[in-house]
Amino acid sequence: MAKKIWMEWPLPPEMVSQIRELAEIVDDGDMDKLHGSTVISGIRRYYDGEFMDRVGPNLVQIAKPGIGVDNIDLDAATSRGILVCNTPDAPSESTAEHAVALLMAVAKRVMVGDMHLRGDSDIERGEMLGTELLGSSLGIVGFGRIGRRVAEMCALGIRMNVTISDPILPDDIQLPEGVSRTDDLDSIFAENRFVTLHTPLLPETHHLANERRLRLMKRGSYLINASRGGVVDESALIKALEDGHLAGAGLDVFDPEPPMPDNPLLAMKNVVLTPHIASYTEAGMTAMQAGTVENIAKVLKGERPTWIANPKAWPGRMEKISA
Repeated sequence: MAKKIWMEWPLPPEMVSQIRELAEIVDDGDMDKLHGSTVISGIRRYYDGEFMDRVGPNLVQIAKPGIGVDNIDLDAATSRGILVCNTPDAPSESTAEHAVALLMAVAKRVMVGDMHLRGDSDIERGEMLGTELLGSSLGIVGFGRIGRRVAEMCALGIRMNVTISDPILPDDIQLPEGVSRTDDLDSIFAENRFVTLHTPLLPETHHLANERRLRLMKRGSYLINASRGGVVDESALIKALEDGHLAGAGLDVFDPEPPMPDNPLLAMKNVVLTPHIASYTEAGMTAMQAGTVENIAKVLKGERPTWIANPKAWPGRMEKISA
């Protein structure tokens, strides 16, 4: 069968050349050209079973740049024999750096100082009083690629006292110098001045940072989230910021995205917000594009890609792609 790759995001010419001989490429997201695709690749759209059926029976792969696949119905893809491939290695460094940047910006009151210099006369000098990070405590929820890099930067570089929590880590995992571990998730919130979240959005992590855990945090603490918006109960976070229980927050993700224009977070001076751009760097984008192209090329050649989010869908792929 003639193969077609449908993409809602364009690739650089040098990367297109790597897969042009394998299939026709539609890289403008034209929905009229979607049907009959062998591979689809997108970022923001939600891919459920209805969307997959709309593509048609030729679909064998959904290639997602980046780490998160929470916008794809994995059960629906698996039941249809469709591989879901991501690029978890690609954006890790950029995302970790961004999380640390949010942490430092909120601790040092960078945005408040910026607003003051730009003419916000309502800001008093006391509102610009920052927090020194040396020796301060940081709790990290999730110790995958991103969580580990955040731990290394903050423990080895800034010399914070870092504690991590991740239920799937093996007992003998090697931790960076200055990093300790706890299996008590509640203690991460209760015992650290700063808490940063680096966990995927799963049913068991939805609203992991709920009202109870946010209230466990000491008064004057800070929350950082560069994972997924749904990991935090946003209403509970807003309440904790409004009543002064939390001193501030740094957020790159929201629920929903983008935040509604009347979201109270947008008017808060003690919150640093970015529009889900943690991985959006030159290096991060290049790595995600390259990883996506590699995944697509391997599948179209009948080879097993390195990263499959739903490995149960792999059996039979070579037969389908060669049909």
